[in-house]
Amino acid sequence: MRMLKQAKMFRCRRKSSFLPGTRAVHPVRGLLMALCLALASMAALAAAAAAPATAQNAGPALEGEFADNFTLLDPPVPAPEETVETLDGLPVKLSRYRGEVVLLNFWATWCAPCVEEMPSLERLSIDLKGQGLRVVAASMDVKGAEQVKPFLEKHGLSEMTVLLDRRTKLGQAFGIQGLPTTYLIDRQGRVVGSYQGSAEWDSEAAKALIRFYLDGSQNASLQ
Repeated sequence: MRMLKQAKMFRCRRKSSFLPGTRAVHPVRGLLMALCLALASMAALAAAAAAPATAQNAGPALEGEFADNFTLLDPPVPAPEETVETLDGLPVKLSRYRGEVVLLNFWATWCAPCVEEMPSLERLSIDLKGQGLRVVAASMDVKGAEQVKPFLEKHGLSEMTVLLDRRTKLGQAFGIQGLPTTYLIDRQGRVVGSYQGSAEWDSEAAKALIRFYLDGSQNASLQ
């Protein structure tokens, strides 16, 4: 009789040992419950990890004329590294300005819309230069400095960084289809968007767009 009671106690312990302190659970049902809990935990972790990344990667709010005409690149792409010239004839690449936000404008002295927007680019350069913005005007005039220097002097343009793309190598690398065309490049040297045609670059809408990258990328690690 004692051996029978001990055998019954042993069988009870074995039944209840799957989840101590609870009633016995069928092995298959228990496996399904564990699998469901694991999947739920994985889904929660994935959602928590994705939430901050989505906020971090959210693009700028485009306003005014930029809502219709500025094209954001997602993801950004590295800016081409074709060599152009300074006004003094020295070779230079865009990587020289890594660490600054660059507004790169392709233009020419014979392009009427380009001439029209030049004053706004000059004012923008003055307004945001101290905040880390560099306005780069890449001229596609075939005669280079011979044409460009008199133009700059005539219109009183002295704050922008002017480069010479006489052979249009940089313009072709960017794939421009007309003038003026402007690209916004972040501090890591990545093209984040473009604008075809002339624009009021010192407008509040333009400044809000540029400040997004001035403020959002200033602490990013440079590669």
